[in-house]
Amino acid sequence: MQERFLQVPPGLDGTRADAGLAKLLGLSRTAVVTMLDDGGAQQDGATLGKSDRLRADAWLDLRWQPREAPRIVATPVPDLGIVHDDADIVVVDKPAGVAAHPSGGWQGPTVVGALAAAGFQIATSGAAERQGVVHRLDAGTSGLMVVAKSERAYSDLKAAFHDREVEKVYHAAVQGHPDPLSGTIDAPIGRHPGSEWKFAVVSSGKHAITHYETLEAFRGGSLLEVHLETGRTHQIRVHMAARRHPCIGDTMYGADPTVAARLGLERQWLHAKRLGFRHPGSGEQVVFESPYPADLARALEILRED
Repeated sequence: MQERFLQVPPGLDGTRADAGLAKLLGLSRTAVVTMLDDGGAQQDGATLGKSDRLRADAWLDLRWQPREAPRIVATPVPDLGIVHDDADIVVVDKPAGVAAHPSGGWQGPTVVGALAAAGFQIATSGAAERQGVVHRLDAGTSGLMVVAKSERAYSDLKAAFHDREVEKVYHAAVQGHPDPLSGTIDAPIGRHPGSEWKFAVVSSGKHAITHYETLEAFRGGSLLEVHLETGRTHQIRVHMAARRHPCIGDTMYGADPTVAARLGLERQWLHAKRLGFRHPGSGEQVVFESPYPADLARALEILRED
């Protein structure tokens, strides 16, 4: 059992308990919510709930059970495509249903586990469960990911993603027809106030910018090309849902389940189509592209036939 007794710093005054304690203790949001749900946090003697607010200079009495970090389990993923492989990087075409790396709430296959099973040696930089991972895709999103194999590649690519020097292009089929047909969504994204697993456009969120262009319009939706300027969790899904054009099949963010069923979709229609960056070894600009997987291609054909 871990125990801490400390004061709330002025910078966290008024912050929600779950967000503030995660920042104060360096723990994941999930770990902090578990501690709060177990009654392990008191502020000046009163038990804190996750939506309660921290008060500057109040005394916190905290007790929690540390969790073991998720382990990388070498598990083969037969349909994980290897698009490019060299001494510095490996670029994969990730199928849906595979997470980027292990996490507390995920029991399925992962990219790092699949690479380990295939004998790839990746960089040791980063947290133990996400070594070599410089960016992520949602488990339900297919497409291109680059993983660092050398320590130099890890440092260079992390900096490139942070400095917005990486070209990240997605294709998304959404419900309805965005107006205007091309545009930019500039809206901050943070944790959904009513759900531990969802995100939303909230004033206290992190800066997020999404550029989109309509490629095709159908009776039942639109195919968009999306360029990400920032890389927030669920960014495209949240921004399009906020415009009332959720990704088709994305029932978590309000998509019509009957449309998904008609198209045979069991996840959101969202694919990481193109990835471009400066190669950490050669210094040359490299660009990789991925075709639509079978489920998305089939759904798109049905939309076109309509």
